[in-house]
Amino acid sequence: EGPSEWHKSYPIAQGSRQSPIDIVSARAVYDPNLKPLIISYESCTSLSISNTGHSVMVEFEDTDDKAAISGGPFQNPFRLKQFHFHWGRTHSQGSEHTIDGKPFPCELHLVHWNGRKYATFGEAVAAPDGLAVVGVFLEIGKEHAGMNRLTDALYMVKFKGTKAQFGSFNPKCLLPLSLDYWTYLGSLTTPPLNESVTWIVLKEPIRISEKQLEKFRMLLFTSEEDQRIQMANNFRPPQPLKGRVVRASFKA
Repeated sequence: EGPSEWHKSYPIAQGSRQSPIDIVSARAVYDPNLKPLIISYESCTSLSISNTGHSVMVEFEDTDDKAAISGGPFQNPFRLKQFHFHWGRTHSQGSEHTIDGKPFPCELHLVHWNGRKYATFGEAVAAPDGLAVVGVFLEIGKEHAGMNRLTDALYMVKFKGTKAQFGSFNPKCLLPLSLDYWTYLGSLTTPPLNESVTWIVLKEPIRISEKQLEKFRMLLFTSEEDQRIQMANNFRPPQPLKGRVVRASFKA
């Protein structure tokens, strides 16, 4: 089942631009031509929250570019499709990306697709410039007010395959104040592992409380009729860089 087995069914798992990676901050190259990231979520419409069997996901209406990211390394706006999380069983691990070898307890992924260039999300997933994912690290600290509405809804999607309505949630509240970022070319971190993602990993983490993170750990990998397996450690370990360059939007 686990990441070490994926290459048998998905040979791309050993490809040249796999994610996540360990970002070595001293080796990241400051690129003055990188534009600031513009995140326009004012008009976003959240639809549902669901347990996918490997994470919890909130989906959005994505028929136009109303909720999108632009600037950064992008020529086109990329529209928001969904966000989901990866977390550990303990606070010592959980994030997919690591910084100088250090993991965080949790990582948020906001998934966007190139709706100007591709007709559907499915088409974008298969294209090398189809997706843009913003990664946000979460660390333990004081309670995060914006996160409460989400963590309070998790009980509704405890089991794999469950889904509930989840309207008027704006993920802008889950972003840090600083949008300084690292960017590199990578892949989806779960099968089918397509190498279609331009990653934007934000430097500044957000803080959530221990209690809030515990609610994620109450979710299950399994459906109601199966033996219960706690959802945790749902992250893929860092993959080899294979000559890729990580660019930074800020001077170290």
